[in-house]
Order: sequence, then structure tokens, then C-alpha cells
Amino acid sequence: MVGDLNRPETVREALDGVRALFLMPGYEGQRAVLADARAAGVERVVLLSGKSAAVDDGNAVTRYLRAAEDGVRESGLAWTLLRPVSFMSNAVSLADQIRKGDEVHVPFSDVRTADIDPYDIAQVAARALLSPEHAGHAYTLTGPQSLLPADKIAVLGEVLGRELRTVGLTDEEAREALGAAFPAPYAQAFLRFFADGILDESQVLPTVEEVTGQPPRTFRQWATEHANAF
Repeated sequence: MVGDLNRPETVREALDGVRALFLMPGYEGQRAVLADARAAGVERVVLLSGKSAAVDDGNAVTRYLRAAEDGVRESGLAWTLLRPVSFMSNAVSLADQIRKGDEVHVPFSDVRTADIDPYDIAQVAARALLSPEHAGHAYTLTGPQSLLPADKIAVLGEVLGRELRTVGLTDEEAREALGAAFPAPYAQAFLRFFADGILDESQVLPTVEEVTGQPPRTFRQWATEHANAF
């Protein structure tokens, strides 16, 4: 079924007979969808949030994630919050540069992140959807390695059989590049996170393995599986 989380009435019919709901953040109709879910007999909700929801900053990203989390907590449903760090799949944004040459320009070249494969987020979400034991938990999710952008680009080069070179952008160049790719409030949020350093995504946590019983996938595994994207 197809629905629009900004138009709760389009989601209502899909809730019949549902016991657990996976919810994306950042939609105006979220509280109405949650109210309809409770009325339909849904028992629990799993929200995709982000580690930045815990950062004490009023930027556009933290605001919409916190609003989503507040709505879930106040819904009357059993809830689980998933707070992943940056996704490994964000590397797909480098694909055009990699297709055009061996020099890859990246913002925040000195910032380490423990990126996570979206597959592992889904594995945790599945457990939380299927079992009540995860209710009331806010899980911070990371991958198994803390890597610099140059580390990830080197892995991509090895997977692709290429010698890729990483070139770090200055903060001003990063500001310009992000401003071209995202609405201004979101570009500013990313600069706050990584240029100003208010968000630390470098720590590797055991949460994925604790919940799923399996270690999270490495960036090399992700890159090998998605090599065709580059």
C-alpha cells in the first residue's frame, strides 16, 4: 500500500491488523499516524532517529529528530528508538566524482566516523518490531570501524581496482558544496556537527551485535556489495 506521512488519512487503512510499526522521522502527520495506529490496535513503534537527536543544539536536524522522538514517546505505544550514526550508503554521493577521475574531494576530511550499513539498522529494527523486549530502549547504532574519509575512499579504490586519491575540502569549500546539495538549514546543521565538532560519531559501539547476535558489516563488505553503484 502507498501512503504519505504528511497526509495521515492515506496511511490509516494500512494500519488495520498491524501489531508493530516502523516509522521514519520528519513528517508533519506523525502524531496523527501514531494516534491512528493506537486506535487500530498497533502495540509498538520503532522509530528511525539519529545519534544527533542527543546533541544539545537547536539546528534543523536535531529539531526534527527530537520532535519525532517526543511524538513516539507520547504516543501511548511501546516504543524503541534507533539512533544510527552516518550511513555507509552516504558514500554513493561520491560516485560521480569516482566515475570522472581518481581524485575525490570530500568535506570534513579529518573527521572519523563509525559508519553503519543500513542493512544492520534493518536487522536491529526487525528484532524490535518482532519482540517486546526492546520497548523503552534508545539504541545508538554504529558500524565496526572508525574511519576517516580517506580510509573509506582507499577501500573503494581497492574494491574497484583503482588508485583513488582523497582531497580534503576547506570548511568554506565544504560550506559551498553542502549548500549546493542540501537546503541551507540542513547544510548548516552538518557544518555544526562535523566542522564545529558538536557531534562525535567516531566511537564504535557493540549495540548491533548485542541486539542481533551478529557483528555489524564492515565498510569493505558494503563497498563490495554495492560496487556497481560506482
